[in-house]
Amino acid sequence: MFFSLAVLSASEHEYSEGSGEGGGGTFDPGATAFHHIADANVYSIGPWNIPLPCILYAPGEGLSMFMSSKFGIGHHGTGHYSYNGYVLDGGTVKKVTDASFPKESVEVTFKHTEDGKTYVSAGGNEYLCDAKSTADGGLFGGGITSFYDFSLTKNVVSMLLITILMFWLFLTVAKRYRQREGMAPKGIQSFIEPIFVFIQDEVAKPFLGHKWEKYLPFLMSIFFFVLALNLYGQIPFLGNSNVTGNLAFTMVIAICAFLVTNFSGNKHYWEHIFWMPGVPAWVKTILTPVEVLGVFIKPLTLMLRLFANITAGHMVMVIFVGLIFVFNGYGTPEGATLPATLAAAIPSLLLTLFMMAIELLVAFIQAFVFTILTASYIGAAVEEAHH
Repeated sequence: MFFSLAVLSASEHEYSEGSGEGGGGTFDPGATAFHHIADANVYSIGPWNIPLPCILYAPGEGLSMFMSSKFGIGHHGTGHYSYNGYVLDGGTVKKVTDASFPKESVEVTFKHTEDGKTYVSAGGNEYLCDAKSTADGGLFGGGITSFYDFSLTKNVVSMLLITILMFWLFLTVAKRYRQREGMAPKGIQSFIEPIFVFIQDEVAKPFLGHKWEKYLPFLMSIFFFVLALNLYGQIPFLGNSNVTGNLAFTMVIAICAFLVTNFSGNKHYWEHIFWMPGVPAWVKTILTPVEVLGVFIKPLTLMLRLFANITAGHMVMVIFVGLIFVFNGYGTPEGATLPATLAAAIPSLLLTLFMMAIELLVAFIQAFVFTILTASYIGAAVEEAHH
């Protein structure tokens, strides 16, 4: 219900300012959904926008450090003003590529073309914006741009908050165990211990055998970090961060799993990838490329599975709430009658509550699946040869 109210508030704010260039007050469910799952240089909670530090570097122009409030943050995190040649488009900082664009703060409006380009209008002139700053070759959008963005974005702030929270939580639990040695768990211990023991007994020991203690800290770090971020992203009044639904985040933890697995691999593991004893030579020419490819496919599937499930859940909930406005014609010149509003709102809110319950279950399942698959990959890498 809190999630629904947050989206309702943001959607009403959208109507008050309109969408698109004309600002006709038409509800765009797609734009709203993507806005709620996107990372940004602004921390948005409903219609409120909390500015974040911007740390930008452009070769030949130097380092720029300022708060995103300099942009005059408005609807969907879009800035009304430029600052030092940068603009804020939908919560994302972009650089105006034209050297003639004024460096002083000027009022700007945006135009987006079908080919994905962004233009800003200022002083009667139109200027092309650079793409979003990413160094991924275009995998996550943009590519290598003319500037680098090292800012604390919404997802980064969320990760820092969760990291601090988890440090405090586990230090508190460890202190309680030292103080209550030999006694039954109490308070937060009663919540953490069953989960910890479950991952230890049902994941680490079965897949890693006698080496489970060596890899248990890594598996626990993955499980609790992913779980905490999943749960944090479902709290609507804290901004609905979509950290685990961000490909950059899932890629990093998948790479960590990939490195731990392959650096732990023993002779038996690598032998079965490149040599496969007992297999005819002509069969090896077929299987070896498949096995090598599988080494890289495993972390790829880890990355995509977590990203897709979390992102899909966030989008579905936003879209269900958006049905209220789509079906009752909110934002039209005539407005919407109370019966029509209730007829659309009640089913949408019930569907949203149902999806929130499913998402709560998915938060635990996806953390568990990522952990158990990582444990199975490491287990296969450290398994001793059977004769």
